[in-house]
Amino acid sequence: MANKTALVIGATGLVGEETLKQLLDSAQYDRVIALTRRPLDIKHAKLENAVVDFDKPEQYSKIKVDDVYCAMGTTIGKAGSQAAFKRVDYEIPMQVAKQALANGAAQFILVSSMGADAKSLVFYSRTKGELEQALSQLKYKTVLIFRPSILLGNRKEHRTGEAVGRFVAEKLSFLFAGPLAKYRGTPADLLAKAMIKEAGKNVSGVHIIENGEIFEIAEK
Repeated sequence: MANKTALVIGATGLVGEETLKQLLDSAQYDRVIALTRRPLDIKHAKLENAVVDFDKPEQYSKIKVDDVYCAMGTTIGKAGSQAAFKRVDYEIPMQVAKQALANGAAQFILVSSMGADAKSLVFYSRTKGELEQALSQLKYKTVLIFRPSILLGNRKEHRTGEAVGRFVAEKLSFLFAGPLAKYRGTPADLLAKAMIKEAGKNVSGVHIIENGEIFEIAEK
């Protein structure tokens, strides 16, 4: 077992929960820290659940890890405003990224989104792109940016837009062939598997992994 520590933020969401589960089962890490707003229901010998107020960075400023896995994300509908959305999807990940880097973290693994673009006219895509851009400018040894399509899995909360997207991705999957294959839905477990697998390669630099590549990595 490697003597490495992973940090997970967004561990209560669809992808974050699956990522946490797979990290706990992975031989790549002997310690996994989950930063959450409320206590997790799971217990594991490798797991340390740090319950924090993300608006108070001093509560997690001293945490030392090797790799950071970020699966933070919400919707404007749930957040209530664009400002609140940006707080969750941009500001908190950047706060954690800077704190972890200052304490010696080497890799940052991000769940972004297909279509992320800092110059996009769509607020959601622009915010995702701005986060990718800002993270890429930090002095991490490795930044892995994953851009999945519609996420598939059993989400605890209901998101109407995603529910429609999942229906199309699952029931009409035969439509996503050839050039359209990259738009097929991304199962959360395959995304988590690909993230951990790529992190294990310890490559240097900034790498963007699009949806089609996620399937290739996970299925090898």
